[in-house]
Amino acid sequence: MDRVRSVAEVVLYEGHLLWPSRRPAREARQRWTVGGVYPRPYAERAGEPWAVRAEFLMEDARGADVEFTLRFLHAVHRQVMDGGVPVEEARVGGGTVTTRREAREREITSGRVSVARLLRSPVRVPVAVAAGTDDEELGGGIRFTRVWSRVDGTVSLSAANAGDGVVRLRAEVVNTGGGDGTDQAVHAGMMCAHLVAWAGGGSFVSPGHPPDRLAEAAAACSSEGLWPVLAGAPGTRDTVLAAPVVLYDWPQVAPESTGDPFDGTEADRLLVLGVLSLSEEERRELAASDPRAAELLERCMALAGGPRGRDGHVGGDAG
Repeated sequence: MDRVRSVAEVVLYEGHLLWPSRRPAREARQRWTVGGVYPRPYAERAGEPWAVRAEFLMEDARGADVEFTLRFLHAVHRQVMDGGVPVEEARVGGGTVTTRREAREREITSGRVSVARLLRSPVRVPVAVAAGTDDEELGGGIRFTRVWSRVDGTVSLSAANAGDGVVRLRAEVVNTGGGDGTDQAVHAGMMCAHLVAWAGGGSFVSPGHPPDRLAEAAAACSSEGLWPVLAGAPGTRDTVLAAPVVLYDWPQVAPESTGDPFDGTEADRLLVLGVLSLSEEERRELAASDPRAAELLERCMALAGGPRGRDGHVGGDAG
């Protein structure tokens, strides 16, 4: 499972370095994340998704259990307060802190559900993240006040017989929140949303490379906004990662990737290209936002001219 989590974290945080660094006016013009699932009122107006789904096959499903985990980023507004007054930035300990968007990881798990139960009727797992706020004192009368909005949705799980002991599993993520403004939608959205499915008994079938006897059934699966692939150790078939980007079966973080994958979105080519598109002012602003962002910025710049990563790997050098 550690292999899958490492890859999933690379996917989850794709663009996270750039997206929170942008001030609100800039964020309104450019969004750097992938896999956003937004409240329906906004999504229908803006042409963005309010639901995503993944469908894939399982063999030998009799007596098997499955478990699904939804992971996403939740936008958090980090306001700099100077003596109780909101400001855009402030000097602290020889550095500069800025008002900006951050993101927190959220994780919703279905628990183990029998395939037999899903064949009888769908199971709906609620997504309910409460709104909240917290303060972080920085000294000298400066503090961060963080505010986040409520996120509401469902993960609907179902199964259907596909013949010869094969079932088609379906997982659909829906944002049921309200609000049709861009800022409301971002804060009530599920950003970089992806699913991890685990099988207790039975075996998942490769969506992209099914055996010939299951090619027709695999082609009948209909995913939208998510691309499921087999995940975990190469050759295993007990885990599926359904990500908002296209991956190979059994994706891995490249062995040469530096840094913790949770902090290591430098592996992604889109992220490197995004860093290169920043102005000098924006890079300085990003580096000043916090030490982790500065480190990641430095990695991206160092990797910009490096050799391309190996096929099937989502970490390591990229160019």
